Amino acid sequence: MHVARLIEESELKARVKWIENVTFLGESGSGHSVVMDGAPEAGGRNLGFRPMEMLLLGLGGCAAFDVMHILRRSRQQVGDCVVEIDAERAETDPKVFTRIVMRYVVTGRGLDPHKVERAVNLSAEKYCSASAILGKTATITHRIEIVDTATPAAAGA
Repeated sequence: MHVARLIEESELKARVKWIENVTFLGESGSGHSVVMDGAPEAGGRNLGFRPMEMLLLGLGGCAAFDVMHILRRSRQQVGDCVVEIDAERAETDPKVFTRIVMRYVVTGRGLDPHKVERAVNLSAEKYCSASAILGKTATITHRIEIVDTATPAAAGA
């Protein structure tokens, strides 16, 4: 079967098993598990992530991974990187993401704003697979905040 051959050749594997009602156990090929559950209005009991939340978490993880990798390679002294994501979805099925705002809060000592912006842009435009996929249906915008731990205000906080 054509579908089976595609799955066997894939680089990543995942398995989703129904537990009860609208609760599912997601298992990754790397051996990790996560519980997913539907919203209460859909019969869920709030036992885990919503599947669409998982997509946003994947986007944030992919982008943060890229940004940290790029900044470390450019010898930036990064102490923290947080990606906060707000998203809107279509009102009709399929309720795809239509707008996503990603806010990067990068903390470190003497960070070069141009290098941070370059890292975010490279992730968004070249490296982040999740961004490329979600960008097919959503307008994705990026905001950057740099927190310098070398400044007196940060040191006294």
